[in-house]
Amino acid sequence: MARIEVPMPQMGESIAEGTVSKWLKQVGDTVERDEPILEISTDKVDAEIPAPSAGILVEVVVEEGETVEVGTVVALIDPEGIALVDTTPDKTLEPDLPSGPKKITELPDLVEPSLVTTQTSDVSQSAEERLRTRSTPVVRKIAAEHGIDLANIVGSGHAGRVTKQDIVAFMESSGATGADPPTISAARARDGVPIQSEPSSLWDSFYKEVQHPEYPVRPADQVEGMDKMRRLTAEHMVVAKRIAPHVHSFIEIDFSIIDRIRTLSRSRWEAQNARVSYTAFVAWAVSRVLRDFPMVNSVVSGNNVIYRGNVNLGMAVDLDPGLIVPVVHDADHLGLIGIGNKIVDLASRARARKLMPDEIQGATFTITNPGVLGTVVGLPVIPKGTSAILGIGSIEKRVAVVTDQQTETDVVAIRKRALFSLGYDHRIVDGADAARFLSALKEMLESFPEDA
Repeated sequence: MARIEVPMPQMGESIAEGTVSKWLKQVGDTVERDEPILEISTDKVDAEIPAPSAGILVEVVVEEGETVEVGTVVALIDPEGIALVDTTPDKTLEPDLPSGPKKITELPDLVEPSLVTTQTSDVSQSAEERLRTRSTPVVRKIAAEHGIDLANIVGSGHAGRVTKQDIVAFMESSGATGADPPTISAARARDGVPIQSEPSSLWDSFYKEVQHPEYPVRPADQVEGMDKMRRLTAEHMVVAKRIAPHVHSFIEIDFSIIDRIRTLSRSRWEAQNARVSYTAFVAWAVSRVLRDFPMVNSVVSGNNVIYRGNVNLGMAVDLDPGLIVPVVHDADHLGLIGIGNKIVDLASRARARKLMPDEIQGATFTITNPGVLGTVVGLPVIPKGTSAILGIGSIEKRVAVVTDQQTETDVVAIRKRALFSLGYDHRIVDGADAARFLSALKEMLESFPEDA
Protein backbone atom coordinates (compact mmCIF):
# COMPACT_ATOMS: atom_id res chain seq x y z
CA MET A 1 0.00 0.00 0.00
CA ALA A 2 1.54 3.29 -1.07
CA ARG A 3 1.54 5.94 1.63
CA ILE A 4 2.11 9.65 1.43
CA GLU A 5 4.40 11.15 4.06
CA VAL A 6 3.48 14.40 5.80
CA PRO A 7 6.74 16.10 6.88
CA MET A 8 7.33 18.89 9.39
CA PRO A 9 7.65 21.86 7.02
CA GLN A 10 10.46 24.40 6.89
CA MET A 11 8.99 27.54 8.46
CA GLY A 12 11.84 29.99 7.83
CA GLU A 13 15.58 30.11 7.40
CA SER A 14 16.32 30.27 11.12
CA ILE A 15 13.83 27.60 12.15
CA ALA A 16 15.08 24.01 12.44
CA GLU A 17 12.21 22.38 14.34
CA GLY A 18 8.52 22.70 15.09
CA THR A 19 6.02 21.52 17.70
CA VAL A 20 2.79 19.70 16.91
CA SER A 21 0.29 21.79 18.87
CA LYS A 22 -2.96 20.13 17.76
CA TRP A 23 -4.18 17.37 15.43
CA LEU A 24 -7.23 18.54 13.46
CA LYS A 25 -7.75 15.03 12.03
CA GLN A 26 -7.57 11.64 13.71
CA VAL A 27 -6.41 8.24 12.48
CA GLY A 28 -9.05 6.80 10.20
CA ASP A 29 -10.43 10.19 9.12
CA THR A 30 -10.87 11.00 5.45
CA VAL A 31 -8.90 14.05 4.32
CA GLU A 32 -8.99 16.12 1.16
CA ARG A 33 -5.97 17.54 -0.59
CA ASP A 34 -4.92 20.88 0.96
CA GLU A 35 -7.31 20.35 3.89
CA PRO A 36 -5.68 21.35 7.23
CA ILE A 37 -4.85 18.25 9.25
CA LEU A 38 -2.70 19.63 12.08
CA GLU A 39 -1.48 22.80 13.73
CA ILE A 40 2.19 23.43 14.41
CA SER A 41 3.99 26.03 16.45
CA THR A 42 7.51 27.44 16.11
CA ASP A 43 9.39 30.32 17.65
CA LYS A 44 8.17 32.60 14.88
CA VAL A 45 5.05 31.14 13.29
CA ASP A 46 1.88 29.23 14.16
CA ALA A 47 0.33 27.56 11.14
CA GLU A 48 -2.13 24.95 9.92
CA ILE A 49 -0.50 22.27 7.78
CA PRO A 50 -2.54 21.01 4.82
CA ALA A 51 -2.70 17.44 3.58
CA PRO A 52 -0.41 16.83 0.58
CA SER A 53 -2.88 14.31 -0.85
CA ALA A 54 -6.46 13.14 -0.49
CA GLY A 55 -6.99 9.84 1.30
CA ILE A 56 -7.18 8.34 4.78
CA LEU A 57 -4.99 9.41 7.68
CA VAL A 58 -3.59 6.00 8.64
CA GLU A 59 -0.86 6.90 11.13
CA VAL A 60 0.09 9.76 13.43
CA VAL A 61 3.84 9.54 14.02
CA VAL A 62 4.30 12.63 16.20
CA GLU A 63 1.88 13.29 19.05
CA GLU A 64 0.61 16.65 20.27
CA GLY A 65 3.20 18.55 22.29
CA GLU A 66 6.17 16.84 20.65
CA THR A 67 8.91 18.89 18.99
CA VAL A 68 10.69 17.44 15.96
CA GLU A 69 13.23 18.57 13.39
CA VAL A 70 12.18 20.04 10.05
CA GLY A 71 11.64 17.25 7.52
CA THR A 72 10.61 14.68 10.14
CA VAL A 73 7.58 12.63 9.06
CA VAL A 74 4.67 13.48 11.37
CA ALA A 75 1.90 11.46 9.70
CA LEU A 76 1.08 9.02 6.89
CA ILE A 77 -1.81 9.23 4.43
CA ASP A 78 -3.13 6.35 2.33
CA PRO A 79 -4.26 7.88 -0.98
CA GLU A 80 -6.09 4.66 -1.88
CA GLY A 81 -8.45 5.12 1.07
CA ILE A 82 -7.50 1.93 2.91
CA ALA A 83 -7.36 2.60 6.63
CA LEU A 84 -5.81 -0.02 8.85
CA VAL A 85 -7.28 1.35 12.03
CA ASP A 86 -9.18 -1.47 13.70
CA THR A 87 -7.13 -4.68 13.84
CA THR A 88 -10.03 -6.71 15.31
CA PRO A 89 -11.12 -9.37 12.78
CA ASP A 90 -14.47 -8.66 11.15
CA LYS A 91 -17.00 -11.36 11.96
CA THR A 92 -18.18 -11.42 8.38
CA LEU A 93 -14.77 -12.74 7.40
CA GLU A 94 -14.70 -15.63 9.88
CA PRO A 95 -15.59 -18.30 7.29
CA ASP A 96 -12.38 -17.40 5.41
CA LEU A 97 -10.19 -17.89 8.47
CA PRO A 98 -8.46 -21.22 9.23
CA SER A 99 -10.42 -23.46 11.58
CA GLY A 100 -9.31 -24.01 15.11
CA PRO A 101 -8.03 -21.63 17.74
CA LYS A 102 -5.02 -19.46 16.93
CA LYS A 103 -3.07 -17.38 19.38
CA ILE A 104 -2.98 -13.75 18.37
CA THR A 105 0.42 -13.42 19.96
CA GLU A 106 1.98 -15.35 17.08
CA LEU A 107 3.83 -13.02 14.74
CA PRO A 108 4.40 -13.54 11.02
CA ASP A 109 7.91 -14.48 9.94
CA LEU A 110 8.29 -11.15 8.16
CA VAL A 111 8.40 -9.29 11.49
CA GLU A 112 12.02 -8.87 12.50
CA PRO A 113 12.93 -9.90 16.05
CA SER A 114 14.59 -6.51 16.61
CA LEU A 115 11.28 -4.78 15.98
CA VAL A 116 9.50 -6.94 18.50
CA THR A 117 12.16 -6.28 21.10
CA THR A 118 12.03 -2.55 20.54
CA GLN A 119 8.27 -2.44 20.85
CA THR A 120 8.26 -4.54 24.00
CA SER A 121 10.91 -2.47 25.74
CA ASP A 122 9.16 0.73 24.76
CA VAL A 123 6.02 -0.35 26.56
CA SER A 124 7.95 -0.75 29.80
CA GLN A 125 9.33 2.79 29.56
CA SER A 126 7.75 5.76 31.22
CA ALA A 127 6.24 8.53 29.14
CA GLU A 128 9.19 10.78 30.01
CA GLU A 129 11.68 8.14 28.93
CA ARG A 130 9.90 7.58 25.63
CA LEU A 131 9.91 11.30 24.89
CA ARG A 132 13.58 11.49 25.74
CA THR A 133 14.60 8.62 23.51
CA ARG A 134 12.28 9.66 20.71
CA SER A 135 14.52 12.62 19.91
CA THR A 136 15.12 14.09 16.50
CA PRO A 137 17.10 12.07 13.96
CA VAL A 138 20.06 14.44 14.24
CA VAL A 139 20.23 13.97 18.02
CA ARG A 140 20.02 10.19 17.73
CA LYS A 141 22.73 10.17 15.05
CA ILE A 142 25.08 12.24 17.19
CA ALA A 143 24.42 10.00 20.18
CA ALA A 144 25.10 6.87 18.14
CA GLU A 145 28.33 8.28 16.69
CA HIS A 146 29.64 9.05 20.16
CA GLY A 147 28.23 6.06 22.01
CA ILE A 148 26.07 8.24 24.25
CA ASP A 149 22.99 6.93 26.05
CA LEU A 150 20.27 9.57 25.74
CA ALA A 151 18.80 8.42 29.04
CA ASN A 152 21.87 9.89 30.77
CA ILE A 153 21.19 13.40 29.46
CA VAL A 154 18.82 15.86 31.10
CA GLY A 155 16.85 17.36 28.23
CA SER A 156 15.81 21.00 28.02
CA GLY A 157 13.15 20.43 25.36
CA HIS A 158 9.45 19.72 25.71
CA ALA A 159 8.77 17.15 28.45
CA GLY A 160 12.48 16.53 28.89
CA ARG A 161 13.24 15.90 25.22
CA VAL A 162 16.97 15.96 24.49
CA THR A 163 17.85 18.67 21.95
CA LYS A 164 20.94 19.11 19.79
CA GLN A 165 22.19 21.80 22.17
CA ASP A 166 21.78 19.40 25.11
CA ILE A 167 23.86 16.66 23.55
CA VAL A 168 26.56 19.09 22.37
CA ALA A 169 26.81 20.52 25.89
CA PHE A 170 26.98 16.98 27.32
CA MET A 171 29.80 16.08 24.93
CA GLU A 172 31.74 19.21 25.81
CA SER A 173 31.35 18.64 29.55
CA SER A 174 32.27 14.95 29.36
CA GLY A 175 35.10 15.37 26.91
CA ALA A 176 33.50 13.08 24.33
CA THR A 177 35.55 12.63 21.17
CA GLY A 178 34.61 12.04 17.60
CA ALA A 179 32.91 13.97 14.84
CA ASP A 180 31.00 17.12 15.78
CA PRO A 181 27.30 17.53 15.03
CA PRO A 182 26.67 17.69 11.28
CA THR A 183 25.31 21.23 11.43
CA ILE A 184 26.25 22.22 7.92
CA SER A 185 25.33 18.89 6.38
CA ALA A 186 21.90 18.95 7.97
CA ALA A 187 21.31 22.52 6.81
CA ARG A 188 22.30 21.65 3.25
CA ALA A 189 20.08 18.57 3.24
CA ARG A 190 17.09 20.65 4.38
CA ASP A 191 17.73 23.12 1.57
CA GLY A 192 17.81 20.33 -1.00
CA VAL A 193 21.48 20.97 -1.86
CA PRO A 194 23.49 17.82 -2.58
CA ILE A 195 26.06 17.08 0.09
CA GLN A 196 29.36 16.38 -1.62
CA SER A 197 31.53 15.89 1.44
CA GLU A 198 31.49 16.01 5.21
CA PRO A 199 32.50 19.22 6.98
CA SER A 200 36.25 19.60 7.28
CA SER A 201 38.16 19.65 10.55
CA LEU A 202 38.80 23.32 9.85
CA TRP A 203 35.07 24.01 10.00
CA ASP A 204 34.77 21.90 13.14
CA SER A 205 37.37 24.09 14.80
CA PHE A 206 35.83 27.26 13.42
CA TYR A 207 32.36 26.36 14.64
CA LYS A 208 33.58 25.71 18.17
CA GLU A 209 36.10 28.49 18.57
CA VAL A 210 34.52 31.29 16.56
CA GLN A 211 30.78 30.86 16.80
CA HIS A 212 30.73 29.94 20.49
CA PRO A 213 33.85 31.42 22.09
CA GLU A 214 33.92 31.66 25.86
CA TYR A 215 34.73 34.95 27.62
CA PRO A 216 35.33 35.74 31.30
CA VAL A 217 32.41 37.21 33.25
CA ARG A 218 33.22 40.36 35.22
CA PRO A 219 31.56 41.27 38.55
CA ALA A 220 29.23 43.91 37.07
CA ASP A 221 28.14 41.68 34.17
CA GLN A 222 24.77 40.01 33.75
CA VAL A 223 24.65 36.66 31.94
CA GLU A 224 21.55 35.46 30.07
CA GLY A 225 21.23 32.44 27.82
CA MET A 226 20.14 32.92 24.22
CA ASP A 227 16.59 31.86 23.47
CA LYS A 228 16.06 29.25 20.76
CA MET A 229 15.23 31.79 18.05
CA ARG A 230 18.40 33.75 18.67
CA ARG A 231 20.57 30.62 18.76
CA LEU A 232 19.20 29.38 15.46
CA THR A 233 19.53 32.81 13.87
CA ALA A 234 23.15 32.98 15.02
CA GLU A 235 23.92 29.60 13.49
CA HIS A 236 22.35 30.53 10.17
CA MET A 237 24.17 33.87 10.02
CA VAL A 238 27.55 32.23 10.64
CA VAL A 239 26.85 29.59 8.00
CA ALA A 240 25.65 32.19 5.47
CA LYS A 241 28.76 34.35 5.98
CA ARG A 242 31.02 31.32 5.66
CA ILE A 243 29.43 29.97 2.48
CA ALA A 244 29.19 33.16 0.43
CA PRO A 245 32.02 35.68 -0.03
CA HIS A 246 30.13 38.90 0.72
CA VAL A 247 30.72 42.08 -1.24
CA HIS A 248 28.65 45.26 -0.97
CA SER A 249 28.04 48.10 -3.41
CA PHE A 250 26.11 51.33 -2.83
CA ILE A 251 24.07 53.86 -4.75
CA GLU A 252 21.99 56.93 -3.88
CA ILE A 253 18.48 57.17 -5.32
CA ASP A 254 16.15 60.18 -5.61
CA PHE A 255 12.51 59.68 -4.57
CA SER A 256 11.11 62.92 -6.02
CA ILE A 257 9.15 61.20 -8.81
CA ILE A 258 7.81 58.59 -6.41
CA ASP A 259 6.68 61.29 -4.00
CA ARG A 260 4.82 63.02 -6.80
CA ILE A 261 3.08 59.75 -7.78
CA ARG A 262 2.12 59.08 -4.15
CA THR A 263 0.61 62.55 -3.84
CA LEU A 264 -1.39 62.28 -7.06
CA SER A 265 -2.60 58.74 -6.30
CA ARG A 266 -3.39 59.06 -2.59
CA SER A 267 -7.15 59.61 -2.99
CA ARG A 268 -7.48 56.81 -5.54
CA TRP A 269 -5.56 54.40 -3.33
CA GLU A 270 -7.67 55.30 -0.30
CA ALA A 271 -10.83 54.56 -2.30
CA GLN A 272 -9.39 51.13 -3.16
CA ASN A 273 -8.19 50.56 0.42
CA ALA A 274 -4.70 50.13 -1.01
CA ARG A 275 -1.50 50.36 1.05
CA VAL A 276 1.43 51.48 -1.10
CA SER A 277 4.59 52.28 0.86
CA TYR A 278 8.04 53.29 -0.35
CA THR A 279 9.03 49.64 0.07
CA ALA A 280 6.29 48.64 -2.38
CA PHE A 281 7.78 50.95 -5.03
CA VAL A 282 11.21 49.43 -4.46
CA ALA A 283 9.86 45.87 -4.58
CA TRP A 284 8.01 46.55 -7.83
CA ALA A 285 11.11 48.04 -9.45
CA VAL A 286 13.39 45.24 -8.17
CA SER A 287 11.06 42.55 -9.52
CA ARG A 288 11.29 44.10 -13.01
CA VAL A 289 15.02 44.79 -12.99
CA LEU A 290 15.83 41.24 -11.87
CA ARG A 291 14.49 39.94 -15.19
CA ASP A 292 17.53 41.49 -16.90
CA PHE A 293 20.05 40.31 -14.29
CA PRO A 294 19.59 36.54 -13.87
CA MET A 295 22.86 36.17 -11.98
CA VAL A 296 21.46 38.36 -9.19
CA ASN A 297 18.40 36.08 -9.06
CA SER A 298 20.40 32.88 -8.83
CA VAL A 299 22.14 30.60 -6.33
CA VAL A 300 25.42 28.67 -6.38
CA SER A 301 24.82 24.95 -5.87
CA GLY A 302 28.09 22.99 -5.67
CA ASN A 303 29.90 23.72 -8.91
CA ASN A 304 26.67 24.74 -10.65
CA VAL A 305 24.63 27.91 -10.83
CA ILE A 306 20.83 27.70 -10.60
CA TYR A 307 19.17 30.61 -12.38
CA ARG A 308 15.74 30.91 -10.83
CA GLY A 309 12.78 30.96 -13.17
CA ASN A 310 10.62 32.95 -10.73
CA VAL A 311 11.10 36.28 -9.00
CA ASN A 312 10.18 35.62 -5.37
CA LEU A 313 11.00 38.53 -3.10
CA GLY A 314 11.78 37.87 0.56
CA MET A 315 10.68 40.87 2.67
CA ALA A 316 12.42 41.07 6.06
CA VAL A 317 9.98 41.78 8.91
CA ASP A 318 11.06 42.90 12.39
CA LEU A 319 9.25 40.87 15.08
CA ASP A 320 10.83 42.79 17.98
CA PRO A 321 12.57 40.66 19.01
CA GLY A 322 13.49 38.39 16.14
CA LEU A 323 13.28 38.46 12.39
CA ILE A 324 11.30 36.59 9.77
CA VAL A 325 11.30 36.83 5.99
CA PRO A 326 7.92 36.18 4.33
CA VAL A 327 7.97 35.87 0.55
CA VAL A 328 6.07 37.67 -2.20
CA HIS A 329 5.91 34.94 -4.84
CA ASP A 330 5.99 35.86 -8.54
CA ALA A 331 6.37 39.52 -7.67
CA ASP A 332 7.14 40.42 -11.29
CA HIS A 333 3.56 39.48 -12.21
CA LEU A 334 1.98 41.81 -9.63
CA GLY A 335 1.13 45.47 -10.08
CA LEU A 336 2.22 48.20 -7.69
CA ILE A 337 -0.98 48.06 -5.61
CA GLY A 338 -0.88 44.25 -5.57
CA ILE A 339 2.68 44.21 -4.23
CA GLY A 340 1.88 46.92 -1.69
CA ASN A 341 -1.14 45.09 -0.31
CA LYS A 342 0.78 41.80 -0.26
CA ILE A 343 3.64 43.28 1.75
CA VAL A 344 1.25 44.76 4.33
CA ASP A 345 -0.70 41.50 4.60
CA LEU A 346 2.41 39.34 5.03
CA ALA A 347 3.93 41.69 7.60
CA SER A 348 0.77 41.87 9.70
CA ARG A 349 0.27 38.10 9.69
CA ALA A 350 3.97 37.55 10.43
CA ARG A 351 3.67 39.61 13.61
CA ALA A 352 0.47 37.70 14.48
CA ARG A 353 2.23 34.34 13.82
CA LYS A 354 -0.33 33.42 11.16
CA LEU A 355 1.85 32.75 8.13
CA MET A 356 1.51 29.55 6.12
CA PRO A 357 4.60 27.40 5.41
CA ASP A 358 4.82 28.27 1.71
CA GLU A 359 4.72 31.99 2.56
CA ILE A 360 8.18 31.90 4.12
CA GLN A 361 9.89 29.65 1.58
CA GLY A 362 11.32 29.95 -1.91
CA ALA A 363 12.80 33.46 -1.86
CA THR A 364 15.14 34.18 -4.77
CA PHE A 365 16.10 37.71 -3.67
CA THR A 366 15.66 39.56 -0.38
CA ILE A 367 14.84 43.16 0.52
CA THR A 368 15.41 44.57 3.99
CA ASN A 369 14.52 48.10 5.05
CA PRO A 370 16.40 49.19 8.17
CA GLY A 371 15.85 52.76 7.00
CA VAL A 372 12.39 52.79 8.60
CA LEU A 373 14.23 52.82 11.96
CA GLY A 374 16.55 55.63 10.90
CA THR A 375 19.53 53.63 9.63
CA VAL A 376 21.35 55.55 6.89
CA VAL A 377 22.82 52.43 5.29
CA GLY A 378 23.42 48.79 6.24
CA LEU A 379 25.44 45.75 5.18
CA PRO A 380 22.92 42.90 5.36
CA VAL A 381 23.88 39.21 5.30
CA ILE A 382 22.89 37.25 2.19
CA PRO A 383 20.34 34.55 3.13
CA LYS A 384 21.21 30.98 2.25
CA GLY A 385 19.78 29.85 -1.07
CA THR A 386 20.14 33.26 -2.74
CA SER A 387 22.94 35.34 -4.21
CA ALA A 388 21.99 38.89 -3.21
CA ILE A 389 20.13 41.11 -0.74
CA LEU A 390 19.11 44.76 -1.04
CA GLY A 391 19.24 47.10 1.94
CA ILE A 392 17.18 50.32 1.90
CA GLY A 393 18.52 53.20 3.98
CA SER A 394 16.49 55.99 5.53
CA ILE A 395 14.63 58.16 2.99
CA GLU A 396 15.42 61.73 4.04
CA LYS A 397 15.54 65.25 2.63
CA ARG A 398 19.08 66.06 1.59
CA VAL A 399 20.84 68.92 -0.16
CA ALA A 400 21.71 67.85 -3.68
CA VAL A 401 23.05 69.36 -6.89
CA VAL A 402 20.54 68.86 -9.68
CA THR A 403 20.14 70.05 -13.25
CA ASP A 404 17.30 72.46 -13.93
CA GLN A 405 15.34 71.01 -16.86
CA GLN A 406 14.39 74.41 -18.27
CA THR A 407 17.71 76.22 -18.01
CA GLU A 408 19.92 73.11 -18.13
CA THR A 409 22.04 74.59 -15.39
CA ASP A 410 23.12 73.03 -12.12
CA VAL A 411 21.31 74.23 -9.02
CA VAL A 412 21.31 73.36 -5.35
CA ALA A 413 18.02 71.82 -4.27
CA ILE A 414 16.46 69.81 -1.47
CA ARG A 415 15.49 66.31 -2.56
CA LYS A 416 14.21 63.23 -0.75
CA ARG A 417 16.93 60.61 -1.24
CA ALA A 418 18.15 57.32 0.19
CA LEU A 419 21.29 55.18 0.12
CA PHE A 420 20.85 51.61 -1.14
CA SER A 421 23.28 48.75 -0.45
CA LEU A 422 23.48 45.55 -2.48
CA GLY A 423 25.13 42.59 -0.76
CA TYR A 424 26.06 39.91 -3.26
CA ASP A 425 27.80 36.54 -3.52
CA HIS A 426 31.05 37.26 -5.33
CA ARG A 427 31.24 33.68 -6.62
CA ILE A 428 28.54 34.46 -9.18
CA VAL A 429 27.92 38.23 -9.06
CA ASP A 430 30.83 40.45 -10.08
CA GLY A 431 31.24 44.05 -9.05
CA ALA A 432 30.35 45.21 -12.56
CA ASP A 433 27.16 43.13 -12.47
CA ALA A 434 26.20 44.71 -9.15
CA ALA A 435 26.92 48.21 -10.48
CA ARG A 436 24.77 47.64 -13.56
CA PHE A 437 21.94 46.23 -11.43
CA LEU A 438 21.97 49.19 -9.06
CA SER A 439 22.15 51.66 -11.96
CA ALA A 440 19.15 50.01 -13.62
CA LEU A 441 17.25 50.09 -10.32
CA LYS A 442 18.10 53.78 -9.87
CA GLU A 443 16.86 54.60 -13.38
CA MET A 444 13.65 52.65 -12.79
CA LEU A 445 12.87 54.37 -9.48
CA GLU A 446 13.81 57.87 -10.63
CA SER A 447 11.61 57.57 -13.73
CA PHE A 448 8.89 55.43 -12.20
CA PRO A 449 5.97 54.73 -14.57
CA GLU A 450 2.68 56.22 -13.41
CA ASP A 451 0.72 53.22 -14.70
CA ALA A 452 2.65 50.59 -12.68
